[in-house]
Amino acid sequence: MADTKPTFYITTPIYYPSGRLHIGNSYTTIACDTVARYKRSNGYDVFFLTGTDEHGLKIEDKAQSQGKTPQEYVDGMATQIKQLWKTLEISNDKFIRTTDAEHVAAVQKIFERLLKQGDIYLGEYEGWYSEDDEEYFTETQLAEVYHDDNGKVIGGKAPSGHEVSLVKEQSYFFKMSKYADWLLDFYHSHPHFIQPESRMTEMINNFIKPGLEDLAVSRTTFTWGVPVESDPKHVVYVWIDALLNYITALGYTSDDEGLFKKFWPADVQMVGKEIVRFHSIYWPIVLHALGLEMPKELFAHGWLLMKDSKMSKSTGNVIYPETLVDRYGLDAVRYYLMRAMPYGNDGNFTPEDFVNRLNYDLANDLGNLLNRTVAMINKYEDGKLPVLKSGVTEFDADLEQTAADVIRNYEDLMDQMHFADALAEIWKLVARTNKYIDETEPWKLAKDDAASDQLSAVMAHLAASLRVIATLISPVMTHAPKEIFTQLGLDPATLALKGLQFADLPAGEQVVAKGTPIFPRLDTEEEVDFIQGQMTKSEKTKGRAAMAAKAQKQEAAVDPEETELTLNKSEIRFDKFEKIELRVAEIKAVDHVEGADKLLRFQLDAGDKGLRQILSGIAQWYPEPASLVGKKVIIVANLKPRKMRGQISQGMLLSAEHDGEVKLAIVPQDLVNGSSVE
Repeated sequence: MADTKPTFYITTPIYYPSGRLHIGNSYTTIACDTVARYKRSNGYDVFFLTGTDEHGLKIEDKAQSQGKTPQEYVDGMATQIKQLWKTLEISNDKFIRTTDAEHVAAVQKIFERLLKQGDIYLGEYEGWYSEDDEEYFTETQLAEVYHDDNGKVIGGKAPSGHEVSLVKEQSYFFKMSKYADWLLDFYHSHPHFIQPESRMTEMINNFIKPGLEDLAVSRTTFTWGVPVESDPKHVVYVWIDALLNYITALGYTSDDEGLFKKFWPADVQMVGKEIVRFHSIYWPIVLHALGLEMPKELFAHGWLLMKDSKMSKSTGNVIYPETLVDRYGLDAVRYYLMRAMPYGNDGNFTPEDFVNRLNYDLANDLGNLLNRTVAMINKYEDGKLPVLKSGVTEFDADLEQTAADVIRNYEDLMDQMHFADALAEIWKLVARTNKYIDETEPWKLAKDDAASDQLSAVMAHLAASLRVIATLISPVMTHAPKEIFTQLGLDPATLALKGLQFADLPAGEQVVAKGTPIFPRLDTEEEVDFIQGQMTKSEKTKGRAAMAAKAQKQEAAVDPEETELTLNKSEIRFDKFEKIELRVAEIKAVDHVEGADKLLRFQLDAGDKGLRQILSGIAQWYPEPASLVGKKVIIVANLKPRKMRGQISQGMLLSAEHDGEVKLAIVPQDLVNGSSVE
């Protein structure tokens, strides 16, 4: 019987092996792997391609500096990158290298075909060349220009900041200008070809409308490349050699084009925004000249920034994925990367955010939910999953509807590669399930013999919800979903997104006798210090000294009764705001601070953040503070504790001021203590 599965072809850019890949480089491959796993779990026949771009002057020079031949150098680097993908459990179907004999032969055939049909011609080129970028620039394109004493241009810097030098050589050119109108028409008739769509506007305004120039596609100043078959002193330049990998990997021009016929055109080609021009302008034009279909979508993601700038070994703001995986586990790293990057935009990696995500999302919210569920099923149901029945408690329907909504929204978001939003959708179900425990209070039901059916229904609903959650996170996390299934007594082999339903919970399965935490809680300060210490060049000491001096100055200026209501306000950057942790807390007790007319002392239950004491200078607006007991408020939960009038204050209460009157921000009673305010 013929295979009737729908096909799906996804590609990463092929990576230039001039150095070790960092966490920013790894983002693209993990994102593509997430899509590939998502599609496979939905019943697709997936082909997932990644690889290395191994030719060029930079490789030649790098090899020479290490006393190796270029082939020896790239062999070692390719092995290193393959090992990294193995560590990250990348499920690629093929790893292509541009030094592969099959690729070299295909590139030579295609070059000669384009030459024969007049799309490539021989000419001469003079321009400012960046070896690091492997790209020519005109003088007007340079970010910085150097002049001699007579005003003559003698050098400069590319937009990337890399040095350029004047190069003049004979070169073969591709007639890009011939296809400019076609490309513009293609963009207009395929408005979703480049995602996010803002990138298409950039390409049109910055490159096509000013006039598309013909592109140099061969070099004679180095030899490490694919020789032009009819003119061997030329080697094929990167923008033909490397780009063609997406079709040569499928066997295009070979004796067996079965994979090419099955999977081309690509469904998604994912690249970083820095190379979107080459993939959205040069690549479609080359394909059109060959008479081939265009990829269905080119997705250009943003950069993973560190210290508000692109990761770079030279600036000392790099962290390597192996370091994080060794210490925190693969699932934590994959989850963070997919959660931290907003759709199409830049994301910001900070050690604080990384550790907090692991603690709050994984250890507290998901990990504790699993631990509590397994423990209660063992305690109340003799360790066996009860039959799932709906409508036994008044809260069942809402949990079931939340699960159905989350599944539907998650699928829509994953289809659009909104990874962060899809994960946020899953955590809505995590939060709703935790709330369901608080609503149903199974520990009370267990004391009432007449409530045994309700207790069983609650246990079944918790297990069913965890089963859905584990399945939805399975494209991102490779271990935790299987562990959740195992602890619930479910078969990990049944993990599948296709046809996922809340109601499909097997009954009678034996949960594990004692669950083990799948995400241990971390010591924030210790782990932040560790990550900062792993940067290539840490500016930790300098940064901390400045922060300590600033904090000392601020502390000296603060009156013991001065609070959030009286401190000066100033603008902060968004990345600073993101570090503020807002949590719901319930007021358990409140009284006056002796000797301080302005201050009230609050005892609050912040859920998983524990009981804490906060002092606030709002006494004059609450003459009967006992009336606040039982109210739920919002606190800033990650402020460093400080002493006020000899008392420790562990946070800050949110309040509002109008016409000189201050009131606490009271929130609805149904919000769970400790829940995060987003």
